[in-house]
Amino acid sequence: MTSDNPHPWDEGTPVPLYVITGGEGSSAKTFDLVTLIATRSAPEPSMQPEQAAILSMCEYPLSVAEVSAYLSLPFSVVTVLLSQLVDDERVEAIAPVPVAAFPDRGLLEAVIHGLRRL
Repeated sequence: MTSDNPHPWDEGTPVPLYVITGGEGSSAKTFDLVTLIATRSAPEPSMQPEQAAILSMCEYPLSVAEVSAYLSLPFSVVTVLLSQLVDDERVEAIAPVPVAAFPDRGLLEAVIHGLRRL
């Protein structure tokens, strides 16, 4: 603390990300960028502002990437916040539909052969 500035904290200083996440990092569930998030409950006044914002914005399902962009927070921080909300059953995480596996080449050739015989 200097005599020029009795308050070392500048209000313009960004909040460290570990403060937003509560210091948690390793307990985050795995989310994909396209996992949809849908609200299951309304925000409460005692909640963190970031979590309340997630509940407000996800009344209609949004992807994790969209939530991250709207909050201007890194993906890793958003996944920790979402993990806490999923654990508290305040949001629902809807996994993306997996990409269909390519059919076997032999099967495709058999279908083509069968179509030619018609």
